[in-house]
Amino acid sequence: MSQVARRIVRELHDEPHLEGRRTTVRFVKAQVEDRGLDPRTVADRHDLDVADVYRALTYYHDNPAEMRAVEREREAAVENHRHLTTDPDDVRG
Repeated sequence: MSQVARRIVRELHDEPHLEGRRTTVRFVKAQVEDRGLDPRTVADRHDLDVADVYRALTYYHDNPAEMRAVEREREAAVENHRHLTTDPDDVRG
């Protein structure tokens, strides 16, 4: 577990993430709230301080408009690039 308190920034990604890490606020929220993992488990698995996990969750809920915009941008990017990916049915053996 890390002992460095991290701020939420936008320096490495086009979305909020923990400073100095590639761990996004959306990822932390998905792990804790969508998958139901304990915050300490998420912290341990990703070498974070549990305070970082709570900081990311707080940021997510304190900035709902920004997070909805980030989610829309991510969905649009996936949709715009869907034609570049292959599904198992598209893979030739």
